[in-house]
Amino acid sequence: MSCPYFYPVEPRAFPAILPLGDRWAGVCRAVSHLPWQPDEAALGRLCNLGYARGTCARFPSGDGPDAVRFSVSRDQGASLRIYYVLERDHHPFAHGPLDYSVAAGAFSNPPAGDTMRRQAQAYVESYLRRKGLRERVE
Repeated sequence: MSCPYFYPVEPRAFPAILPLGDRWAGVCRAVSHLPWQPDEAALGRLCNLGYARGTCARFPSGDGPDAVRFSVSRDQGASLRIYYVLERDHHPFAHGPLDYSVAAGAFSNPPAGDTMRRQAQAYVESYLRRKGLRERVE
């Protein structure tokens, strides 16, 4: 699971399988009007792994999710079905399917919000990279 406020920008390491598929560098958007560039320690412990509530000073209080998780529920070559789960206290907070066209390089039903859309795209990029289909999906 990654932090629901983490906007992944660039993959960093490919060997480990993490919530977004790879370890990503990116921007913290927990405070929407003040994006912040986390250091390597925060990226590894908080941003890429989620459940930073009470640990990360930037994590918002309130009833929002703690983490987001993605998985491939169907791979038909030309299309993927991704399932996402936003979690709060290790329980589902919100969830649903996302359909992705490999040829178009896009979701037919993208998730709401820039950060969630980018996380889903990052997950697909990591998945396709592992399969050797694309160096980087745009």
